[in-house]
Formats: sequence, C-alpha cells, structure tokens
Amino acid sequence: MNRKGTGFSLLMSIIMATFLAAGNVMAMDSDSTRLLLSRNAEFNKEILRVSENVYTAVGYAVSPVSMIVGPQGIVIVDAGLDVASSREIRADFRRIVDKPVKAVIFTHGHPDHTHGASAFMDSTDVQVWAREGFPHEQYTLESAGILIQKKRGKKQAGFMLSPEQRINNGIAKAFWPDRKGGIWGADHKIGPSHIFNSERQKINIAGLDLELVAATGETHDGLYLWYPAEHVVFAGDNFYKSWPNLYALRGTPYRDIRGWANVIDMIMQEGAVSLVGGHTRPIIGKDEVNQTLANYRDAILFLFDKTVEGINKGMTPNQLVDYVVLPEKYKNLDYLRPYYGNPEWAIRAIFSGYLGWFDGNATNLFPLSDAQEAQRIVKLAGSEDALADLIVGAINEKDYQWAAMLCDYLLAVDPKNKTAMLRKADALTALAQDKLTTTARNYYLSSAIELRKRASALASE
Repeated sequence: MNRKGTGFSLLMSIIMATFLAAGNVMAMDSDSTRLLLSRNAEFNKEILRVSENVYTAVGYAVSPVSMIVGPQGIVIVDAGLDVASSREIRADFRRIVDKPVKAVIFTHGHPDHTHGASAFMDSTDVQVWAREGFPHEQYTLESAGILIQKKRGKKQAGFMLSPEQRINNGIAKAFWPDRKGGIWGADHKIGPSHIFNSERQKINIAGLDLELVAATGETHDGLYLWYPAEHVVFAGDNFYKSWPNLYALRGTPYRDIRGWANVIDMIMQEGAVSLVGGHTRPIIGKDEVNQTLANYRDAILFLFDKTVEGINKGMTPNQLVDYVVLPEKYKNLDYLRPYYGNPEWAIRAIFSGYLGWFDGNATNLFPLSDAQEAQRIVKLAGSEDALADLIVGAINEKDYQWAAMLCDYLLAVDPKNKTAMLRKADALTALAQDKLTTTARNYYLSSAIELRKRASALASE
C-alpha cells in the first residue's frame, strides 16, 4: 500500500510496539482484570495445616507441595516446579517437624509437580512413587517428534509477558522458574523408583497407611492419594478451583473428559474431610468438599452429555459452542469460573477427540488453502487497501475478533505486511483485556508481542 502518511503512522506504531514489547502495557481496566487481581489472594504464600498430620505449602511456586507426617518420617505429595522454591518449602517443613523424607509421590508427570523433587531427596533410599506410564503426556508427544507444544506452552503460560500483563495464571501466581539452578538438567530430574500399576494399591511408608488410586483425567498417568486415617484426599490436577483444563492450548493427546468426571465421582465416594487439589488452596470441611466435588463432576458431565447430544444432531464444532451453554448454577460458582480452562475448548476437544478433524460439512472435505481463501476475500473487498480499511473500521467499532481475522487474510496474501501485523497485535491485545481465561490472555498477549517484534525487524531491514 502506498498512502500518504502511512510511513509516519507505521513508524509511530513500531515505536509504540517497542515500548509494549519491553514490558510496559496500557492499563487494562475490565471486569475480568479486576476479578483476576482479586484472585491473587488465593496464591498467598504460606503453609496450611490441612489435618492433624498434613501440611500443604501454597504460593511458593505454581503448585502445592504437601507433607504427611508419620511416626518414622514424612511423605511428600508432589514436589513443585523448580529446585529453588522446593528447597525453601523443605526448609519450612523442617521447621514444623524435623523428620527425614521417606517417600515422594507424584500425582502425575507434569513438570510443575515433579521438577523440584531433588530438594526432598534426604537420602538415597527415598522412595519415589508414580503411576505406570509416567510421564505419559510428554512421552507421547516427544516420541512422535512433536516439539511445538513447548513453544505454545510458553505462550500459554505467559513467560514472555511482564508482571503487569500476566497478573496470575488463573490457578497459580505468576511465577518464573529459577532456570539458573539447572532444574532442566538430567542431574536434577528425579524419576520414579516405585511404579503403581493397579486400580488401587495400599502402601505403608514412614508408618503411614496410604492408598494410591488410578485416576485418568487430565493425564493418563494420573493418580490420587487417599490418606484414610485423617480422611484427606490429594487429587492432583483432576481438581483445582477453576473450570478444569479439559483441553490445553499448548496441545495434548485427547484428555478423557468423561473419565475425568468419573474420577471426581470416585474421589467424592472416599468421604474426604479435606481436599488438596493440584493447584489453589485446599478445601476443608466434609460438607464443602462434597458439594464442591458434586458440582465439579456434574458440570463436566453436563458439558460432555450436551456436546454429544449436539454431535448426534449433526452439529459442527462452531455450532456446538453456541448450543452447549452451562446452567447458571455452575457459571456463578467461583471454583468453576474459566480462570484456567475454558468450556468452549472442551466442547471442541470432545468433537475432535471422538470424530477427528472433519466437521461433517462436505464443503470442508477439501477446503481452499489459507492463501487461496485470502485472495478471494481481497477480491471480494475490492483490493488490499479496501480490506485494510475494513480492519481499521472493525478496530474502531471494537470488533476485535473480526479485525484479527481480517488481518490474517492480509497476512496470508502478504506475510510481510507490517501494518497488518501491528493491527492484528492491537486486536489481540484488546481481546486479552476482557478475557478471564488466563491461558487465552497469555496467548493473545504473547502473540501480539511476537507480531510487534516481527514488524519492527522488518521495518529495520
């Protein structure tokens, strides 16, 4: 495009982009932002006494680490994200009771629950328990040579963002792991020494009678730990105070959503007085635990059953998102708000998990390529300049989703269109402002930073 003033406005946009990419952001004043800011209280750093002999450390990193005190030592449930924060937890646990660690139990194989394990290796004979298939998700992807989820995971987590942009991660405080400690090196990764490979297994460690229960939900290597003496259940990531991450933006094998709801029902049947989730603070009190788990289970099952109902009516994923609406009684519960996962993504995941990529519309059997479709949209608009005007109009009307989509058409025709990059970045930043789901906010804002950097690099060529 060759229009008067375009060069100057582009230069000013790039200067603003550099300012934003450096971590300075416009004030984000929205109901979603205010709700997320108030949620930070959930992640205050402290050790909570869950029962007579159970303590849970929250707010040190992104996932709770629990200690069960036994006559002969202690058992650690999940080990945190990095060695530095887990060493701090170990030191604070030692101030409560100075007994040796006898075992570490991983509820599943995600790094935020396992990478701090070396901080709890008080001796070479510490038992490390995990379920058979550990770590299923990472192995499944990496064994196929799929590595893009790591890059997408950084955008989902918001590692590129400033503290002002990130606020929190919905179910955890905004945390940047201490990479200087070599936590990703082989010398710090602790693998299981004991494998649990049945539906339920009773074990005795440190004089404690514990039960490991297979719990396929968020992961296929998931388990929950039942401590019957004090009626405490450690649910892992099958429960935390948010709409569950039934589909992760970074990409995962299909998560068994119906199975996930069944696991919540199993946990409920234990009759727990205290519930320690994989993130957020524990829930204490039998009635509150029962009510929370019942609502959690029923909301997931409602979404699953309603999605299947729509599928059997011949609906496409886009139609299903409009068709499946959660009842108000679930939407108004704080622990089912979409802070981390999002119901719309779960609906799409159910469809693709059972029926694959084809949405049932014959038009989409062999669709146009992105570039072919974009060329036709440009022709329909009249020209690239006319399409650019539509983008400006959409932004002015605060129709940011449409603006981002129109930018994609221009970028499909001209991948080096700097103005389209910057306008898409503006649209994504605006979309992030009103989004409660933190993984979506992080992904929007991280993508906007990338676009601004690309436009700045092209402008300097």
